[in-house]
Formats: sequence, structure tokens, C-alpha cells
Amino acid sequence: MKLHELSPAPGSRHKKKRVGRGPGSGLGKTAGRGHKGQRSRSGYSQRIGFEGGQMPLIRRVPKRGFTNIFRKEYSVVNLDRLAELGADITPEVLVEKGLARKGMPIKVLGRGEVSKKLNVTAHKFSKTAREKIEAAGGKCEVVGS
Repeated sequence: MKLHELSPAPGSRHKKKRVGRGPGSGLGKTAGRGHKGQRSRSGYSQRIGFEGGQMPLIRRVPKRGFTNIFRKEYSVVNLDRLAELGADITPEVLVEKGLARKGMPIKVLGRGEVSKKLNVTAHKFSKTAREKIEAAGGKCEVVGS
């Protein structure tokens, strides 16, 4: 196959719609915009959520809940993922392996089993994770966040 023989897959390309080119085209005169009104003019752009003057959904539905401004987001890692790594696990190792986000505190959760001795350093541990690591002879070290 040569470069000049390449062509797009059949049906993948469409001809550009040429509007306002006379009545024979089917899109003459008003060019598919209907008659008059705000939406027929050039430069029209609708505000997001605008429903033609009807009370918008966002204002019809009551407010609910709140956002806690003191919430602390943790990058979560489970024990089954830690077992794949070496014996000494630090936040830097987890970020390097792509198991945690850089700059976020890390919390270790207890899903999975620990068969070997692990020395894990993280910002927080769940109760079950701490129990499983220590039962396997490992250590849980908490880093100040």
C-alpha cells in the first residue's frame, strides 16, 4: 500500500453542510435556524442551565447536605497491593509504583492478606490493616502529615 492509496473508511467522513445557498439546497433563506428570535441571530449562546425562562431545575430542587471544609482526603492503598512490593514500604515507594498520588497523605486499608513481614510507613492505618501487618511480624509506622 502506498500513501496515495490511503483513504478514510467508508462512511467515516461527512460533507460539510453548506447552509444559506438558495432554496434548491433545502437549507436556503433562514439556513435551518427557523424564523426570527434570539436563536436565529449570529453570536447566540445560551447560559448553561437556561430553560427558556422556566424556573431551572437547579433552582426548583431544594438544597441538600453540606461540604465539610476540614475534610482530609487520603490516597487509599489496600494490603493485597502492598504484598506485591518489597519489605520496606514508604510513601515515596507507593508514589513511585503508582499506587498513591503525590502530595496526598496515605491510608492503608485491610483488604487482602499479608504473608510476609512488612515494615510499612504511612500517614494512617485502619484497625484491621494494623492487626494483619503486626500479626505477620511487621511494623506500622505513622508519619506526621
